[in-house]
Amino acid sequence: MSYTYKHPHPAVTVDCVVFGLDEADLKLLLIQRDVEPFKGRWALPGGFVQPEESLEQAARRELIEETGLTRLYLEQLYTFGEPGRDPRERVISVAHYALVKLADHNLRAASDAVDVAWFPVAELPKLAFDHEKIVEVALKRLKAKVRYEPIGFELLPEKFTLGELQRLYEAVLEQPVDKRNFRKKILGTELLDALDEYQQDVAHRAAQYYRFNRARYEQLKKRGFNFEL
Repeated sequence: MSYTYKHPHPAVTVDCVVFGLDEADLKLLLIQRDVEPFKGRWALPGGFVQPEESLEQAARRELIEETGLTRLYLEQLYTFGEPGRDPRERVISVAHYALVKLADHNLRAASDAVDVAWFPVAELPKLAFDHEKIVEVALKRLKAKVRYEPIGFELLPEKFTLGELQRLYEAVLEQPVDKRNFRKKILGTELLDALDEYQQDVAHRAAQYYRFNRARYEQLKKRGFNFEL
């Protein structure tokens, strides 16, 4: 049996807040719109959900089409539905946030994006629609979640030093982290495997590399392990 609804149908979109990390800054991926409304303005990657798609499928498709990004950590964030947020029609957006390793991805603008680029979170241009509000909510979520779940490792290369890991937390939390306490806590989780590798060609004392043991984390989580920094 099929049904027909007489009620108006708002359009549904997805918007993606994609975070990356370089040596100094937490960065945000933006596209420059090639179509109206807000043509030429920087915005979050995203677009309309197709009838046959799930929300996650739509988000991943839009990321591929507009930026070329694939294989990334993606999580649903929040729903934004204020009337008038899109000048075209009534649009409800289900925002997602993603974490990527910058070195693993080559960007390319496509679809309705004329350009795509990384911006330091602290130096964002004026954004289209209500995307500044979406970014604000995503940053709050990231800052909270990075303390109780090891999602920060999604921003790092496969092998990293403890100094690089500390700088990640300082960049995300936007505050200094006590070196001794941080290292004591992170090593105490027993989630890092020390590698028999050290930095090369550095002016200071060469630091040891580590790797996040995801399999061990999943095992410990089943036993009630609580990751907290």
